[in-house]
Amino acid sequence: MRRPVTSGSISPTGGIACILLGGVFLTTNDAAMKWLTDTCPVGEIMTLRGLFAFLPVAFFAWRAGGWRSLRVRHFHAQSARALFFVASSFLWVFGLTFLPLADSMAATFTGPIMITALAPLLLGETVGWRRWTAVLVGFGGVLLMIRPTGDGLRVAMLLPLVSVMGGVARDIITRRIASSESSVGTLAFTTAAACLFGLATLPFGWVVPGARDWLILAVSGVLMGAAHFLYIEALRLAEAVIVMPFKYFNMVWAVALGFAIWGDLPDRWVIGGTILVVLSGLYIMHREALRRRQGAT
Repeated sequence: MRRPVTSGSISPTGGIACILLGGVFLTTNDAAMKWLTDTCPVGEIMTLRGLFAFLPVAFFAWRAGGWRSLRVRHFHAQSARALFFVASSFLWVFGLTFLPLADSMAATFTGPIMITALAPLLLGETVGWRRWTAVLVGFGGVLLMIRPTGDGLRVAMLLPLVSVMGGVARDIITRRIASSESSVGTLAFTTAAACLFGLATLPFGWVVPGARDWLILAVSGVLMGAAHFLYIEALRLAEAVIVMPFKYFNMVWAVALGFAIWGDLPDRWVIGGTILVVLSGLYIMHREALRRRQGAT
């Protein structure tokens, strides 16, 4: 029987394992998406990839007890999560059309910075000077990555950055509904929403995928479905402050894949910005852990 989520963590080790393996799957999926953007429209990719993602959904549903595991109890919260997921995914895949994989991945590390910056407005939390300093350092890292110079702004970098904002909202909702919704039910609802959104782009022009494209779509869909299941499960098993730092390992895999497939390596600006953003995010998570421990005593 699935244990309910408490204010703490059910299994920190299990949550970390899920986030690490999910990161490998999702980064590999991102590499496949970047490959496909050369030949297929983004909406078509989202729909066809989503259809293949139902293969792992069906497997996880079977393991969880059948169709009953797909039931959702909070339709409005699931709809909001799906909306943020679809918007985030569209911007992310679209951004891969213009950016190296590692550059896009670096932008995903701004999540903790965004959560902290928005906490006073959205959550009513008080953010001290230490965390505000970390936010400013992280913002400096973002500026290094997008390089707003006299030659112009690296506009394409804004696509994954805005995508991260949707991902942050998605993860907050995921954590809040994790105690009452099954991981596979949440995954199925969101995957269906992504397929429907992509299908709505059909009038704007689709292409007939080649045999190689179908294979990549199939592999990508299975990897994406498995990855998001593992991410949802990670947030059910452990608090976000515990598991999220391990998402930084995705950068290693992204650099390796980008170099192996396209010969891309991040330049010194992206590397420098990534270091600042990662250090900022780790410090913010450290302060959050301290704050929670102090609040529990």
